[in-house]
Amino acid sequence: MSERTLYDKVWDKHTVSKLESGQDQLFIGLHLIHEVTTPQAFSMLEELDSEVAFPERTVATVDHIIPTLSLLRPLEDQQAELMMASLEQNVEKYGIRFLNKNSQMQGIVHVIGPELGLSQPGMTIACGDSHTSTHGAMGALGFGIGTTEVGHVLASQTLSLNRLKVRRIEVNGDLQEGVLPKDVILRIIHDLGIKGGIGHAYEYAGSVFDDMDMEGRMTVCNMSIEGGARIGYVNPDKITFDYLSGREFAPKGDDFKRAQIYWESIASDADAKYDDTFEIVADSIQPMVTWGINPGQSIGLSDSLPEPSVFSGEDIKTAEKGFEFMGLKPGTPIRDTKIDVAFLGSCTNSRISDLREGARIISGRKVNSKVRMLVVPGSQKVKKQAEEEGLDKIFEEAGAEWREAGCSMCLGMNPDKLVGAERSISSSNRNFIGRQGSPRGRTHLASPAIVTASAIEGRIADPREF
Repeated sequence: MSERTLYDKVWDKHTVSKLESGQDQLFIGLHLIHEVTTPQAFSMLEELDSEVAFPERTVATVDHIIPTLSLLRPLEDQQAELMMASLEQNVEKYGIRFLNKNSQMQGIVHVIGPELGLSQPGMTIACGDSHTSTHGAMGALGFGIGTTEVGHVLASQTLSLNRLKVRRIEVNGDLQEGVLPKDVILRIIHDLGIKGGIGHAYEYAGSVFDDMDMEGRMTVCNMSIEGGARIGYVNPDKITFDYLSGREFAPKGDDFKRAQIYWESIASDADAKYDDTFEIVADSIQPMVTWGINPGQSIGLSDSLPEPSVFSGEDIKTAEKGFEFMGLKPGTPIRDTKIDVAFLGSCTNSRISDLREGARIISGRKVNSKVRMLVVPGSQKVKKQAEEEGLDKIFEEAGAEWREAGCSMCLGMNPDKLVGAERSISSSNRNFIGRQGSPRGRTHLASPAIVTASAIEGRIADPREF
């Protein structure tokens, strides 16, 4: 088993007890909640006649079901309105901080946690959303949990968990021009598979991650779950500390200095022991795009689609199903595949650096007349900053739709959905059948650069040509 890694140190510091089941009971330092996975959880509290154990360690926002156009209440979708109203009632009843639209801090839960300084190194963080692994970019352990577990955390501030193995993933060298963090994580999932991380935490290391900015690290950690890993993290360093300094909920002054000493202490030791190590040479990574129906079915933009015969076992049938559903043929290039929709947003790629990259490419150009492009900031703060920089005008002048903060077209829980068999190029994290709201909709995952270049060309395009 691993020893002296960040994972081991943080896990041990938060272990309350060893349970008869063999699991560890972990204290959760920060509980992030949203409108979709909380109604039933709060109902559990009422049935137990229980209170929220640590309301000061719980923070709520709305993101999944809210429209990104009209926010008039009641919401047009009756179920969405019920979820929204339920959260509003419960945060008031239990004294929970609520970052709603009026707070000017609302946004996708995995965007606002880091940007507000709520998420900090050495923390255990839980949220009723599988992409809680995002917060590992801060040097935290982020657990995506189900609705029942949300109820457990509300009632006890603890989770019962099995200890994971730790795999160190090293990416060393220089990335090719035009290769972004999204390409790095898609390549990792391509190589290790969507089940490769089951039972593991991924520690991302090597020169590429040492040099990567915090928002890039968030993109990588966000999709750890797509590779089967429960957790993904990067050890905290100067880049982390500089990012946190001055943020609303981060420590201030001498408290920050004391916190930094702790944050430095929980990083993996130089002689830490790992369960295994996986290495990738940085300049072998191309701009990546998915072709199939899970995030592991991807290729470099310069490559041709694989033959099903290169796979083994059940992966052969999955590949055949992917080709059939996506309407693609093995042996053909992915480039020039026509698209109908381009989506720049989601908890994976809706931060200011993502929007800047899209604006850089589309500035002075136009969205293809046959393409609908949605640009959705990940938070109210991101939206405000983008508008101060004039990014909204660049997108609008190009013919893209500039929206309010929310999860939007990442998932089919709000009005932003694919229609019929539309084909989307998306900066989000999942390309499962039906994920973007239409049972026949087809999704290609890619970086903000590829999404924007493709919106201009009306086909899957290489951003290096811009």
